[in-house]
Amino acid sequence: MNKRRILTGDRASGQLHLGHYIGSIVNRLKLQETYDCFFLIADYHAFTTGYEKPEEIRASSRGIFVDYLSVGLDPDKSTLFLQSAIPEHAELYLLFNMLVTIARAQRIPTLKDKLEDMHLEEGLASLGLLSYPVLQAADILIYKANVVPVGDDQLSHLELTREIARRFNHLYGETFPEPEALLSDFSRLPGIDGQKKMSKSLGNDIAFAHSAAEVGNRVSAMVTDPAKIRKNDPGHPNICTVFAFHQAFNKRNTPVIAEACRMGQLGCVEDKRNLARILNELLDPIRMRRQELLTHPDQLEEIFAFGTEKARQVARSTMEEVRMKMRLGTPLFSRNSP
Repeated sequence: MNKRRILTGDRASGQLHLGHYIGSIVNRLKLQETYDCFFLIADYHAFTTGYEKPEEIRASSRGIFVDYLSVGLDPDKSTLFLQSAIPEHAELYLLFNMLVTIARAQRIPTLKDKLEDMHLEEGLASLGLLSYPVLQAADILIYKANVVPVGDDQLSHLELTREIARRFNHLYGETFPEPEALLSDFSRLPGIDGQKKMSKSLGNDIAFAHSAAEVGNRVSAMVTDPAKIRKNDPGHPNICTVFAFHQAFNKRNTPVIAEACRMGQLGCVEDKRNLARILNELLDPIRMRRQELLTHPDQLEEIFAFGTEKARQVARSTMEEVRMKMRLGTPLFSRNSP
């Protein structure tokens, strides 16, 4: 029996961090045991906003690829690849753009969030940013993925993917599955500044590549309960960023921590010190593996080439089918041409 296929990935716009770890990486380590997983480094997507800085996108792509291997994504079990190394993505994206109206693209809720993050008015956004959910649809459907792990904020993107698959199938014949959503078990990890989202661009992240000392510094800078000034003041763990991290990475001890905080028995300095130790125990083997991999660039290039070829074989096959059904690129005057 063939495994069901999953497509997911990360935008090449910075380093992977603990928000990625708890939100997706932990789940991917399980999924690669039971699904045919395709893990994408989305550098085309990074160009929708960072097109003026290709060297940064390139560096981010390298870092993410090394991080994938460092956390345990297995190239023998999963397909790890770079989006721009598979030109068929761009071709299918172009064709899918014909099937989506401007009004439909503008109804994607996360577009407004991105514009706010970038402090842009809608009229100043690039066409690429407007249509990036269509590119996501091409990423997913070119591998005929059955399942896509998403957060709640990405459900509208997946619905557009399903609409595109239905429209293509209606116009040209059954070709693409309508992928299902696999919702994340964990809600979004906050940034160290208390913002709802941990983000490299906001500078509020703890990255896999950060040293133990840097992790300690960032935990020390975490926003806590503003009403808890002294150690013996009663605290409110439900509004404390440090406690949110305990819930993510130290869950079994959270009842004791919450009670000690509320009773004024646990100070913020001590709590942060304990959290930094827990996070560094998690990150130490990842950092060691990362350093080891970076000393063998030839081996990394071999793994990269292996994943690229696996992905491109599937993408080529899909595009051959798409071109045939859309009557593209075939001889125009041959007796046997359709």
